[in-house]
Amino acid sequence: MDPKGGTELQFDELKKRLPEHYWKKINLTTSVPEKTPLQTGKLNILWIKNSYDQPNVQPWFSKPENHIKYDWYIFNSHWTFEKYRLYFNLPTSRCRVIKNALPKVEWRQRSRYKADQPLRLIHVSTPWRGLNVLLAAMHRVVSNEIQLDVYSSTQLYGDKFKEANEKQYETIYNHARKMDNVNYIGYKPNIEIIDAMQATHVFAYPCIWEETSCISAIEAMAAGNIPLVTNFGALPETCGDYGYYVNYDTNPKKLAEEFAAHLLYIKRILPTDEIQQRLENQRQHFNHFYNWDERIKEWVAFLNNALAAKGISHEAE
Repeated sequence: MDPKGGTELQFDELKKRLPEHYWKKINLTTSVPEKTPLQTGKLNILWIKNSYDQPNVQPWFSKPENHIKYDWYIFNSHWTFEKYRLYFNLPTSRCRVIKNALPKVEWRQRSRYKADQPLRLIHVSTPWRGLNVLLAAMHRVVSNEIQLDVYSSTQLYGDKFKEANEKQYETIYNHARKMDNVNYIGYKPNIEIIDAMQATHVFAYPCIWEETSCISAIEAMAAGNIPLVTNFGALPETCGDYGYYVNYDTNPKKLAEEFAAHLLYIKRILPTDEIQQRLENQRQHFNHFYNWDERIKEWVAFLNNALAAKGISHEAE
């Protein structure tokens, strides 16, 4: 099975649920404009998950004449839409936000966290998005009472990407391997990570990369992890009022210090009735609002209207 990032996983979920006759009438491209050729007679859609400043999208969107090439631009967050609208003056009449969603998961019953337990953290990301900050924070909370599992690798983007890029991150991987309170695991398939999230307490992500959404955070919150993240990119939109936020700082040392302080704070408050109820509310919220069985209804409603506006029937032939 090929490694898959968030974009590929979300596309697979849509493919499983959207009736086959729709695929005969739409041309859906993910993130990179004209990665697949535009098709006359079909509804051309660009499903955008890349940030506005990425080199594989920024030059294309900087040319206003390109904006009319797609019938619709679908964004995975309001944050992403707002950035494209602001930086490229994208025609808003061609834009729509349809958020990411969770695969169907049978969640295990979680036992209540007790103060005498180790606080277990999970980090799921590519190595350039804040792993250095997280390891620095873990140096400041050296204790068997706080333990970190790290799922980080360039393997997420496939063998060729790993072959070209993995070597430059070996230093930080080795750093993690040598730490007593860090368990470096590396790449695992998404289903194994979701399973691991059901045994951890905190989704630890001192992100220094502007996420357009964060599927791992959604999965972790649905599993009952406290999200401890930076208030950067679309993370505040993704985690909402359930998130615990460390103010983004361009100084990695200060960011690590603040993150470590928040970890110690969470260790103290997690056993309380108030936080346990908050986590139960969070689990219910994310499993309801980020459910793919519900999200597909948004896609079908959108496509029915969009196809009709283009003069294409949405009915099966």
